[in-house]
Amino acid sequence: MARVGYARVSSSGQKLDVQIDKLKQDGCERIFTEKWSGLDQTRPELKNCLDYLREGDTLVVTRLDRLARSATHLGQMVAMFESQKIGFVVLDQQINTAAPMGKFMFHMLAAFAEFEWHIRKERQADGIAKAKQKGIQLGRKVKITPEVSKAIQQDRLSGLKIAQLMNHYQLSKASVYRALRDNEML
Repeated sequence: MARVGYARVSSSGQKLDVQIDKLKQDGCERIFTEKWSGLDQTRPELKNCLDYLREGDTLVVTRLDRLARSATHLGQMVAMFESQKIGFVVLDQQINTAAPMGKFMFHMLAAFAEFEWHIRKERQADGIAKAKQKGIQLGRKVKITPEVSKAIQQDRLSGLKIAQLMNHYQLSKASVYRALRDNEML
């Protein structure tokens, strides 16, 4: 009957320290960690964690959104835990699915978390649409205009090497090759 922790952050710039400290303070004997998007349900360390759990164990996370991003996915996981007689604890929201009130709180918070995520996505889409209406260019600035592409082609025909083109136009090797390919120079 082990307490097993799972900690996750979405990007490499984020730190796991706070989550790991909380899981250790809670008495987790084994902690699985990863830097992976919560939207991806095929996270390798989550799979390892789920494979590690045995009947009577308890999975501990610091927040619901560390485990999954949708109420549906969370619900499926908790149902799986129940069928395998594995406990589930969320430290920050004080949820313990071994108790009826904990199950109720879990389902309520999961639904609110998913609702909030959808609202955020809608706001983001609205912001993008407004920016496009105002003529704001989104995404990375295009480095290779048709004019630059033609110039690269001309310089290559005049004998410049790929490294020289990269240096002259301040482009990566892939970008230079892309420009040449687009002009059918390869």
